[in-house]
Amino acid sequence: MLNLRPVFHLIGLLSLTLGVLMLIPAALDWRSGNDNWHAFARASFLVCLIGGVAAMATRQALADGLGRRQSFLLTASVWAVLPALGALPFIFGAPHASPTHALFEALSGMTTTGTTVFTGLDDLPPGVLLWRSMLQWLGGLGIIIVALVFLPVLRVGGMQHFQAEAFDTMGKVLPRVYDISMGLLQVYIGLTLAAIMSYMAYGMNGFDAINHAMTTIATGGFSTSDQSFAKFTGPLEYVSALYMILAGLPFIRFVQLVGGSWTPLLRDVQVRAFLRWSAYAVLVIIVYRLMNSDDHPLDVLRGTLFNVVTLITGTGYGSEAVDGWGDFPLLVIVLMGFIGACTASTGCSLKVFRYLVLFEAIRAQMQRLRRPHEVVSLKLGGKRLEEDVISSVIVMFTVFIASFMLLSVGLSLTGLGLRASMTAAWTSICNIGPVFGPEVGATGAVDSFPEAAKWLMMLGMYLGRLEVLAVMVLLLPRFWRG
Repeated sequence: MLNLRPVFHLIGLLSLTLGVLMLIPAALDWRSGNDNWHAFARASFLVCLIGGVAAMATRQALADGLGRRQSFLLTASVWAVLPALGALPFIFGAPHASPTHALFEALSGMTTTGTTVFTGLDDLPPGVLLWRSMLQWLGGLGIIIVALVFLPVLRVGGMQHFQAEAFDTMGKVLPRVYDISMGLLQVYIGLTLAAIMSYMAYGMNGFDAINHAMTTIATGGFSTSDQSFAKFTGPLEYVSALYMILAGLPFIRFVQLVGGSWTPLLRDVQVRAFLRWSAYAVLVIIVYRLMNSDDHPLDVLRGTLFNVVTLITGTGYGSEAVDGWGDFPLLVIVLMGFIGACTASTGCSLKVFRYLVLFEAIRAQMQRLRRPHEVVSLKLGGKRLEEDVISSVIVMFTVFIASFMLLSVGLSLTGLGLRASMTAAWTSICNIGPVFGPEVGATGAVDSFPEAAKWLMMLGMYLGRLEVLAVMVLLLPRFWRG
């Protein structure tokens, strides 16, 4: 029988933390003279009560640590429970959203997808805008911890290859979580503070800088304006592109860098591939746009760099209508979105690491076909690739693509057109943000989508953020039987 008490205890503690953090936007609204602070205060009380009761009722649950099955259940439960609780302020106060819209916004925030159903952002209370950004910032930090602590132990999608990098998390998870989390938290906060100062140095006001720094480092993409980043065109696009690239790199390398070691970052094959592929995509689209438009070359350079980087990393800001560049650039962007950023970053999608493993497996198979008797050893970055890593990655690709196709079909059945249904499936399961098609509002919001489409998109966000397999395993009867 699976012992659920440790899972309830940890979710209770996380819920309690979330409830306390709601007091920050409450204080901001109170100080700005906006009555919406009452909504955050009510939500904070309710969430703290739920979390406190759950944590107290199971306070002795962690004496024996956290097992593998409990870790699966915890990772799946956190991204279901916390968004539901984080949605309460949107229901209790501005924008007085329906439960579906409130949950959509909160889940899109915590999964760092960035697709929104809210319009009129410029007129919302500052506390609401800050809470949206905080949800993404918290989600981004949680994603890194899950990627480095839980998924390697659970052997999901090839993540076992990173066990040594994640401070050797073999065995019980919990004894190492604190050490790993503190190192990551310091780096995460440091990058966020640096982004705030950089944004302010190039003209953003303090409030916009704080919000955009949080959603940039989380590669989330929520903005304080319906115009998204079109409100800040110019040098700020270069600043944002720099920090999005940094957020797309493995955070474990930054921890090592802070410890005084540059070598792991410089020699990381995943980092080099991510930067190289991103540069190729930007250059190809720049050349295409220069050949097919009369825009100033510097505007083309800046706009292409920013908008391509934001979609590759899954941040999802927008300063231009990229679907207006032509079908070829959009195809390149969609393909790059399926690749995403680096493993153990806040970035999105299948991740560069898995493509490198896949390419290595294909190369080895082709070599075996040419020389059947030769023993082929698969390596990545000088480390031998075990068979279970390769198998796990291939299964991950298969399930991910199948999920995308099924999601596309499901969305099309809700009445969405082909482009909207396919890009909605793409942006959801890859956790990218923007959707393209005539059904999308002028601000990029999907509030006019059918209710069923919004729920399917939420399912895609959830599956994509938790690497699909970490959720699918819960559907197996033998998981619950032990």
